[in-house]
Amino acid sequence: AMEKSRPLWDNPLQFVFACISYAVGLGNVWRFPYLCQMYGGGGFLIPYFIMLIAEGMPLLYLELAVGQRMRQGSIGAWKIISPYLCGVGVASVVVSFFLSMYYNVINAWAFWYLFHSFQDPLPWATCPLNSNRTGYEEECEKTSSTQYFWYRETLNISPSLEASGSVQWEQALCLMLAWEVVVFCEPRFFPSFPQVVYVTASLPYCVLIIYLIRGLTLHGAVNGLVYMFTPKLEQLSNPKTWISAATQIFFSLGLGFGSLIAFASYNEPSNNCERHAVIVSLINSATSIFASIVTFSIYGFKATFNYESCINKVILLLMNAFDLEEGSLTADNLSEMKDYLMATHPQEYAQLSPQLKNCSLEAELDTAVQGTGLAFIVYSEAIKNMEVPQLYSVLYFVMLLMLGIGSMLGNTAAILTPLTDSKVIAARFPKEVISGAVCFINCVIGLIFTMEAGNYWFDIFNDYAATLSLLLIVLVETIAVCYIYGIRRFEKDLHTMIGRKPNWYWKIMWAFVSPLLIISLFIFYLTDYIVTGTLQYQAWDATQGQLVTRDYPGYALAVIGLLVAASTMCIPLGALLTLIRKRLKRESVPTV
Repeated sequence: AMEKSRPLWDNPLQFVFACISYAVGLGNVWRFPYLCQMYGGGGFLIPYFIMLIAEGMPLLYLELAVGQRMRQGSIGAWKIISPYLCGVGVASVVVSFFLSMYYNVINAWAFWYLFHSFQDPLPWATCPLNSNRTGYEEECEKTSSTQYFWYRETLNISPSLEASGSVQWEQALCLMLAWEVVVFCEPRFFPSFPQVVYVTASLPYCVLIIYLIRGLTLHGAVNGLVYMFTPKLEQLSNPKTWISAATQIFFSLGLGFGSLIAFASYNEPSNNCERHAVIVSLINSATSIFASIVTFSIYGFKATFNYESCINKVILLLMNAFDLEEGSLTADNLSEMKDYLMATHPQEYAQLSPQLKNCSLEAELDTAVQGTGLAFIVYSEAIKNMEVPQLYSVLYFVMLLMLGIGSMLGNTAAILTPLTDSKVIAARFPKEVISGAVCFINCVIGLIFTMEAGNYWFDIFNDYAATLSLLLIVLVETIAVCYIYGIRRFEKDLHTMIGRKPNWYWKIMWAFVSPLLIISLFIFYLTDYIVTGTLQYQAWDATQGQLVTRDYPGYALAVIGLLVAASTMCIPLGALLTLIRKRLKRESVPTV
């Protein structure tokens, strides 16, 4: 194994912070709460922790150990294990490259919202006036002010993928700024990079604690927490609950991207990677639960606010329509009074009934939102109704930026470490040139996501660029270590590094349980894609003020196929090229 010129990390704690900064990302804040909401509230924690023990910790330990032992990025590490596995590292680099293309767009959006957070009132607090200044914008009136700001002011979204539109220069500038921050934090440009991870790892927790204190004091927060922690155990019989738990563990730890191998390759050879795998796994999962408590307290506030607003509108309608006395109609007696008015004034009530909404707190809490919808719409709607909304808006979007930048540093490390480890590339170009070129190429390609149809392309990359590829990569990694490199040989390596061999738990998980789980996930996703038939996406219909379902056009399906094939085919192609190269070399050797 090639020795690194020097360890990147000053101490083991710094390495742990780097792993936390990378692994604890936006998925902990916006996907885990959604899964809790969809799959049984507190009951979802049962399959989640089972998958953490059976899949998360063992695979994280395996990747850290491989990186630390081989002292190489993903390409070099797997090439050392077997020349036929060079394609595994290349596949990881390709997936990380795809991820970097679109992931930094989230940071660009966070910058955009952060810059607008200093306005009073917040620009998404109310609908803007129309051009005649005689009323509100028609599109905004049909939806909400937060949705309007997201879909029209931020994205200026087109009605479909086919209507690509032009690049939005404001978003393009924010994307360039996001990439400049990533470049600035790169160790090749910024020698104090290892200290940056302390900020990107710890600041989000500070903001979450502030939000927790504020969230628990909000009116209706208890409703959200009760909803979260009430277990719906019947969901445990739903296979999708277990699949979602396994997938969340898999992706939230960042397995298969090569970032963890890259980070570990800069460790001292004697670093206790087993302890660090357990610590990072537990902190990652604890963060997901902690973020969910914050999110559901805000969910509860938002749901209660919307429910009470709905009730007040109904009361006002009834009081005006039937000329009732002030205070005679309240939220407590609304149901009885509606029955009474229906019986005594049937015709008038029938005319008014289309305007009377059926207000339900449970229905408000059941509204499941994830991803950008949660980050930029639901949170924005809750923030605008808080006291001093500008303060909480700035804190929230700074937290998103720290989470996003921390993950981006890990993604770029997964690309740059194998490239700078390569003797061919490193001999021709300085490391600063390689780093700058990779970031520049990503930024230029990323401009696609700032077009009017950019959000639809973002969803394509987010849904299809990594899922199947990462499952295949980690499956091959596990099989390679256990059955090609040899688990006994791997045991000896671990004994050399940390002073003891892995116990039976790690060996059983690596050799049997984790591979079977990954194969199950792989089969599930393939089956799901086949059963789904024509792939569809959610498009914004400005005339209705809501999302509508559309089929992907043919060229979009071709791009999806290329995204999946570009990374997965690296593995068999790498093995095939190695085989051909060896045969040609053997044939070129003259026989004596």
